[in-house]
Amino acid sequence: MADALDPKVKELVGIAAAVAGHCQPCFIYHYKEALNFGATVEEIQGAVELARAVRGAGDRHMDEFVTRRMAEAVKGESRA
Repeated sequence: MADALDPKVKELVGIAAAVAGHCQPCFIYHYKEALNFGATVEEIQGAVELARAVRGAGDRHMDEFVTRRMAEAVKGESRA
């Protein structure tokens, strides 16, 4: 199924996943591969910005979730 994607697009997705997953070696690999498949620096930057937005939203949602759960624990909830 992954073969249905253009190789350049797959590498841009790899870049986004590397940024979202905080994987520097993965970023280096996919960055080089994306350039080899013809990605522009602007396309790569777009993938990075998308990943940062997704990661940031996930971080905020997790922080909010933890805050709510801890507030419930203070109110007497002892279960997870």
